[in-house]
Amino acid sequence: MAIVQTNVNYTSQLNNNTIQQLNDRYPFLEMGEVGRSVLGTPILFLKIGMGSQKVFYNAAFHANEWITTPVLLRFAEELAEAYGTRGRLYGIDVSRLLRKVTLYLIPMVNPDGVDLVNGAIKEENILRNVEQIANRYQGIPYPSGWKANIRGVDLNLQFPAEWDMARQIKFEQGFTTFAPRDFVGEGPLTEPESLAIYNFSLRENFDLILAYHSQGEVIYWKFLDYEPPRSREIALYFGEVSGYTVEETPIASGYAGYKDWFIQNYNRPGYTIEVGQGMNPLPIEQFQQIYLDNIGILLGGMTEV
Repeated sequence: MAIVQTNVNYTSQLNNNTIQQLNDRYPFLEMGEVGRSVLGTPILFLKIGMGSQKVFYNAAFHANEWITTPVLLRFAEELAEAYGTRGRLYGIDVSRLLRKVTLYLIPMVNPDGVDLVNGAIKEENILRNVEQIANRYQGIPYPSGWKANIRGVDLNLQFPAEWDMARQIKFEQGFTTFAPRDFVGEGPLTEPESLAIYNFSLRENFDLILAYHSQGEVIYWKFLDYEPPRSREIALYFGEVSGYTVEETPIASGYAGYKDWFIQNYNRPGYTIEVGQGMNPLPIEQFQQIYLDNIGILLGGMTEV
């Protein structure tokens, strides 16, 4: 019986319980904590494989893009099940693959924000602070339009990759203080969630990363003029196996993201994958189609590295 639920809205508790259950069923999986959120919620990772090539997939940087969380959890479960039975996954010999590659997954970078969007936060003082922020931005629906962490900082605008340019663009758009979305913070890496991902990345020295977001069915693969070896080739492959379009990041959102920093810092392939179509948060009913579209990318990140 499958552990990962794919027909319910996710919370940090469901995410972390699911990771623990996967770890219990498949003892060759490793789990750990990269840090804690503003509210002290553990940010957990899963690790599978023993290969020298290190690949890192993350999801739910943005609160209302939580549908990306079960995508990574389901992939972890399918991969672990195939490895445990010495089977194949969509034609791939998993035992052989995991001798070459080690995969790290963080399915929920922004647990507090996800909990806010999906109604799991009940503490009145926290909700009062959040509502004060939301009230300053009447044009953004609350809580469904919330992308930020619980303090009102956009975690994917926190990285030291032309952060000042991101600040200038977002300030010009009116996001000059804590907001449901698009506020860059008071400096790079001020938020514990972004700092945790940054430090984890420095420690593990990944060869390729995928940052999962929603929506638009688009793959972004460049940062400024950086074009790491094979990055374009792999992006085109991802587009081919998913049906997603391959594009360069729009200028308005082209700075200070995790993918941007990774490319700048390492000159290695990094991708933002925007899944699904519609208005965030996407309904869980889209999960099956999203997963089918992305299985080739999820496997391809490991086979093409």
